[in-house]
Formats: sequence, structure tokens, C-alpha cells
Amino acid sequence: MSNSARLILLVCAALLSACASRPQPAPVAVKPKPVFNYSTQNFSPVAEDVLFRALGLVGTPYRWGGNTPDSGFDCSGLIGFVYRDAAGISLPRTTRELIVMRAKNVSEEALQTGDLLFFATSGGSQVSHAGIYVGEGRFVHAPQTGGHGQTRHAVQGVLAESILGCQARPAGRAPGEESLRAAASYKRSCSL
Repeated sequence: MSNSARLILLVCAALLSACASRPQPAPVAVKPKPVFNYSTQNFSPVAEDVLFRALGLVGTPYRWGGNTPDSGFDCSGLIGFVYRDAAGISLPRTTRELIVMRAKNVSEEALQTGDLLFFATSGGSQVSHAGIYVGEGRFVHAPQTGGHGQTRHAVQGVLAESILGCQARPAGRAPGEESLRAAASYKRSCSL
């Protein structure tokens, strides 16, 4: 074999070995972190229904006066729909009517899934926005025009500065509630 043939053969072998793929590293199992830690929460069946119904509506378009997933929601329309659909409970239609439901004051630490949060987003002390607390410092709400239903941290940012208070979910908090209608009369409010 001539030197030039050997050289060509050596160059081809070098190129082929350089293009050979390395063995793939073994896959590492990554356990995704849950959005909410449901396992540590003690939900009543009603609270769980409210939680999952509210989370299922995240992404629904905002529409002032809206109260269905098809037409879109404003904040009180979202709250009313969730409670009507998940718990069979009719609530007042506006945030101003919702916040005047008689209730007992509690601390921020006492918030539980399904509680209602009220905000004065325009400044002052007049309620102008509301959402449903879903646990771990987050709530579901229908934001301003052009937005979509979303979850946000209740205790961070601008909304935290405008929070007026909260009320316990209208279905009450007793695990294993037997009568939604009877439980609907139990409610309380908290000042943050």
C-alpha cells in the first residue's frame, strides 16, 4: 500500500472516529415540584371542589360584568360562578355586596382554601377587587380588562398593599359538611 493510500485511510479513520457519538449519560429522574402542596392541606369536600373549580378557570378572559366561562369573568362574576358551580351556593353579585356579609375578623395566618380576599386597588378604603384564596399565599382572580384569570401571591406586591380583608368561604370550614345550604350561613371575615 502506498504512503498516500495509508495517509488517506488514516485521515478517514480519524474523521470517522471524531464523528462517533459519545454514550448518552444516564437519565436522572427529576420529580417536579407541585404548584400547591395539597397533601398537607385538610380540605373539606366543598373547599376542594371550590379549589379545583377556581384553578380550572385560570386563563379565562376578563370581561366586565361577565359571569360565565364562555363570556368571560369580572372578579365577582368569577367568585359567584365558582361557588354556584362547585358548591351550589348563590353569592351576591358585586364585590361591595360580598364584603358586607357579616363575619368575624381573623388573622392572615387563618386564611384557608376558598376564603374570599378583598382589595381597594384604586386606593382608599372602597373595595374594588376580590379573589378566591387557594392556599400557600396564592389566590385566583379575574384581573383587569385585557387580562385572563390567574393565580397570584396574596401577600406580595401591589395587591398586598391594597388588601382590605377576607371572608371565610361561604360554605364554611367544617370537614365533611352534610348540608351545603346550612353551611352557607357560616362565614367570617379577616383583617390583614
